[in-house]
Amino acid sequence: MLNPDTSIQYIKGVGPKRVALFERLGIQTVKDLLYYIPRRYEDRSDFSPIARLRIGEQNTVVGKVLTSGVQKLKRNLSILKVAIDDGTGIIYAVWFNQPFLEEQFKIGTKLVVSGKVQLYGRKLQISSQSYEILRSKDKESETEELIHTGRIVPFYPLTQDISQRRIRRMIKNALDNCLDQINDMLSQDIKDRYNMVDTKQALLNIHFPETQKDSESAYRRIVFDEFLLLQLGILLKRASISEPQLGIKHQNKGRLLEQFLKTLPFKLTDAQHRVIDEINRDMTSEEQMNRLIQGEVGSGKTIVAIAALLISIENDYQGAIMAPTEILAEQHYITLAEMLSHLGIKIDLLIGSTPQKSRVEITENIRNGITDIIIGTHTLVQENIKFKRLGLIVIDEQHRFGVMQRNMLRKKGLNPDVLVMTATPIPRTLALTVYGDLDISTIRELPPGRGTVSTYWVSKSQLQGVYEFIEEEIKRGRQAYVVSPLIEESHIIEAPIVIGVTQLFEHFKKERFPNLRIGLLHGQMKNEDKEKVMQEFRENKINILVSTTVIEVGIDIPNATIMLIENAERFGLSQLHQLRGRIGRGRNQSYCILHGMPKTPEAQKRMTVMTQTQDGFRIAQEDLEIRGPGEFFGTKQHGLPELKIGNIILDIDIMEIARKEAVNIIKTDPELSAKKNYLIKRNFLQSFKHRIDLVKVG
Repeated sequence: MLNPDTSIQYIKGVGPKRVALFERLGIQTVKDLLYYIPRRYEDRSDFSPIARLRIGEQNTVVGKVLTSGVQKLKRNLSILKVAIDDGTGIIYAVWFNQPFLEEQFKIGTKLVVSGKVQLYGRKLQISSQSYEILRSKDKESETEELIHTGRIVPFYPLTQDISQRRIRRMIKNALDNCLDQINDMLSQDIKDRYNMVDTKQALLNIHFPETQKDSESAYRRIVFDEFLLLQLGILLKRASISEPQLGIKHQNKGRLLEQFLKTLPFKLTDAQHRVIDEINRDMTSEEQMNRLIQGEVGSGKTIVAIAALLISIENDYQGAIMAPTEILAEQHYITLAEMLSHLGIKIDLLIGSTPQKSRVEITENIRNGITDIIIGTHTLVQENIKFKRLGLIVIDEQHRFGVMQRNMLRKKGLNPDVLVMTATPIPRTLALTVYGDLDISTIRELPPGRGTVSTYWVSKSQLQGVYEFIEEEIKRGRQAYVVSPLIEESHIIEAPIVIGVTQLFEHFKKERFPNLRIGLLHGQMKNEDKEKVMQEFRENKINILVSTTVIEVGIDIPNATIMLIENAERFGLSQLHQLRGRIGRGRNQSYCILHGMPKTPEAQKRMTVMTQTQDGFRIAQEDLEIRGPGEFFGTKQHGLPELKIGNIILDIDIMEIARKEAVNIIKTDPELSAKKNYLIKRNFLQSFKHRIDLVKVG
């Protein structure tokens, strides 16, 4: 007797030898099989009398076998022909190189065949794509429940040595034996609210629908269940983070912030004012702040983060900024030291290259509360770094840090407020999924006075003109970046050869631009050498900076107006947009030039999108659609179950109602202890069984 938890090996047609094959598909139990969803369907339900078949079209015919025989045409080619009669005519079904099928088609067998009809000489012929032998369920009846043809037929993602016919038979067997044992986790009021079918009907119709509408309603119900469990996980994870005790309740003093804003040589945008207000409300409440600021490259997120730090400092707390790279940490240090010097705020920088003597002094300053703001990389999470009174954590480009690193920094204070920032805009679909445990503030408005950036995609034959244009811009006092994906030239990566920055540097310095000042920057250089190069570039002592992607974030050189990206097809769409964000930071017109020879449609689309828009939110959405949810940043870092059925891009409407219902459930029953939520809780715990440390339920 099968049940949903039975191992797949006990289903007829599997056995212990084939278990590994199904495990490749993520199928271990009968329930896994029931929830293994077709990737597409073919409508083979329209039976056509043989006399009315149309040549060249897909058809399904049903009739009795008159004759069958195998003909060998060549050494490695045979053809099986089966004559079928339905009373209106005769057609020959054909199979190539499958002589072993002949024994199935005994004279008088009732057969359904689907395929393309052709005229061969004067005889009708159908090339079998699918067939099914009709066997009566009892001697009295000629009816047979078709699963391979004569209906809307499901097609599944497969692996080697598993056929569509085999998996259909197995799923039909599982449905026949176990469907009645599947319980519906949703209360009737939720199903009524969204006009959803029950679970049993959904599982039956997702595999063997009578109509297209049946399959659509089944898919909607099954995806809703998956999204509901996901959203419950996100909400319960959020609750578990803030559960131990309340956060810091900052006082709304505003003196430091007011002084800071008065000294700025520009006015904040409306979006910046709005986000600062949102942060202020969070920090002055009793609940711990967990807020994500997402915004365009150059939208002024750093100013907003400084405002939050000043609120905390004025309340006698310390602030910490954690950045993913030393270059970005140094850039933050330079920016904050310059902007806050007149306020008497003590700022320190702690990175891997900090000398030991300075490191000891800075560590002691943090411990004693002398340091108001500490800026660093992952070094801040080291065990010996202890704060006197940590009030606010700012995590920049947060997707580059794992959950563990962020939590380790959180534990260095007593529920400090947390502000995370990203210059990679999050599509609404992904925000609801991955960042559902954060409040999200969005800055789309760019500060006034920014120059525009024009983006071009060029071929190798146009490079000479690009170099001449770079020279002209430099004569006008501008500077340029040239970016390559590798440090050294690679002949391993398939053609075209990827030219490394060291080769480009030598070529530019000795041959192409001998009269210009060329700089080199990459991650393997000594830190003091990197600092020297960046300082010289800031001071316009370097005309062209040849670099890897270490300049991707945090570098702010308003005078740099040109970026040439070599082998641009090697970069992801969001990364190209991040790189482009290093220019256009001043008032002058800027130019991003993509040099690449993309071979795949996806790479070509990336290049095209870059030339069409500067809207980071559109780019993020395109990137998500090109790469898919599994590859877009962050989705594998949050300890949540991977989506097996739903698509966060195409099914956003289902995601939103699932989110709404999850919020309602948690509000009224935060521990899922109510009787009507019993099955939701059970399914939830099964889904999160490997990540139960993230949530606390019941």
